[in-house]
Amino acid sequence: MAHLRHLVGLFRLLFVFLTVVTAQTDASPKDTLLDIELDYGTFRGAHAPAYNITYWTTLPFAAPPVGENRFRGPQPVLPVSTTSSAPYNCSRPFPMCPQREDSGDEDCLYLGLYGRPWTKDEKKPLRPVVVVFFGGGFIRGSAALGLPPSAYPTLNVSDTNDLLFVYPNYRTNVFGFLPGKEIGEDPYSDTNAGLLDQKAALQWVQKHIHAFGGDPDNVSIWGQSAGGGSVVAQVVAAASAGNTSSEPLFHRAMANSPYWPKTYRYNALESQRIYDNFVQSVGCNKTSEANSTLACLKALDVQTLRTASLAMTADREATATSSYVWAPVLDDTFLRKPLSSLVRDKDAVVTSAFATYNTHEGENFVPTWLFPKKSNSSDEDEFHNWLARYLPDLMANDVVQVNKLYPAAGDVVGKGDEAYAAYSANNPFGRAGLVYRDVTLTCPAYWMTGLTQNNSTTWIAEYSIAPAKHASDTYWWNTVNKAQTTDPIHYHGYAGAIASFFATGDPNVHKLTAPSVDSLPDRSSEREWTVTADGFSTRSLAQLEKRCNFWLSIVPRLSA
Repeated sequence: MAHLRHLVGLFRLLFVFLTVVTAQTDASPKDTLLDIELDYGTFRGAHAPAYNITYWTTLPFAAPPVGENRFRGPQPVLPVSTTSSAPYNCSRPFPMCPQREDSGDEDCLYLGLYGRPWTKDEKKPLRPVVVVFFGGGFIRGSAALGLPPSAYPTLNVSDTNDLLFVYPNYRTNVFGFLPGKEIGEDPYSDTNAGLLDQKAALQWVQKHIHAFGGDPDNVSIWGQSAGGGSVVAQVVAAASAGNTSSEPLFHRAMANSPYWPKTYRYNALESQRIYDNFVQSVGCNKTSEANSTLACLKALDVQTLRTASLAMTADREATATSSYVWAPVLDDTFLRKPLSSLVRDKDAVVTSAFATYNTHEGENFVPTWLFPKKSNSSDEDEFHNWLARYLPDLMANDVVQVNKLYPAAGDVVGKGDEAYAAYSANNPFGRAGLVYRDVTLTCPAYWMTGLTQNNSTTWIAEYSIAPAKHASDTYWWNTVNKAQTTDPIHYHGYAGAIASFFATGDPNVHKLTAPSVDSLPDRSSEREWTVTADGFSTRSLAQLEKRCNFWLSIVPRLSA
């Protein structure tokens, strides 16, 4: 009998995973809300009974950024043509913004959303809203939702957390992050257009999400990698604008491995070089004075811009600087202050924050020629060769400090830092990976958790399950997989903490693991929560804090 029950259980599990591809979208119960009337049209969603969700995958939230609006912040959404019998079809996919060789469309400012079925006459409170920004290094990515949708395991980990997820598209690469004084000084163009797309989506949520059963006064923003960097950007923008007394667009922030590269002013030498090189690569430097380089860029076909953007990205990667071309810049209007100055000034905007990082994720971004050699070449020289390329503005005293904080032999083992424990002596690859991890991913996560109002409780976590590379932790909370059944401890512990944070502002309130399993310590305890192969524990933040404080002290010399 036990064997039969086991077979039945396996059959049910197989059925669930088959529905990932073949999930039905049958008509939902007649009282479920599917047709949503907004002030610019009526939008019809769909019901997926296999996942017990309703969803709208194609909701326009801004006008198409084409023609004169290329490189411009998003403009007001246009009315859509619908009738009572034929509302706007929101169960079809929308295109990604232009990227890769031939993918995407400039008419891409749409968002999707999903949650458990909702009815018009329900008396229960509106649901917490989670706005999710996709990752991709600010050079690629898409918010398009399939079935099951992204983050479905986070929703599905418990019935206690009734969340509504929103996934907005935003422009990437040259279309969303072209810097330069020509962009900054033009009244019909904006630097950081991709970040302004995200802000427009947050404004859309404030205006319209109640119609879908979402609470505009309970909004979290969330993202991984460049999506996490987008979360940092929105927090920085809100805090640097000094608008903490006005109605906020969001209330909580969570960033998984936030990619936050060096930020320059939009017209700084580094930024202007990007604009000038791009103009030259597409031939717009040959235009006459009457026809500006920016007008030339706006008149070019999409493919020409896309090809040049990809080429510049590949060229930067080939130089082994461990950084991408396209990234946020300081623009005096949206991003007014760098993250480092906000941290030093203790400016704040969110009511609670939660951030995570992965132990070895910096290794995804450093060149493989740093692997230890068996030749006569010096591994120490190789490390410093890379360091000079990655951070060319380091001074001699800075390099001395780097060598103390990131020793070749890893002699900080046993002082609360597990990252070095896996590195053998004189491993320049792992050593560079840890420097990169701290500068671009981990310290921004750590700093963001300090930007909360009234010294609110915040949390930071380290994911250490091998290989613990960049995006390794998404396995537990972003996509449906067998581990959610075969390893419920990690699934319930990690995804459950994230869901609890979105639902309550505290990852421990709706704890799904046993009382004996470690809860998340708040950052003021100077300890972090760690996700390990054996389960969960806590660890001292002392070494990380020391290194992040060093980087914080010299950031102004390294970028803005």
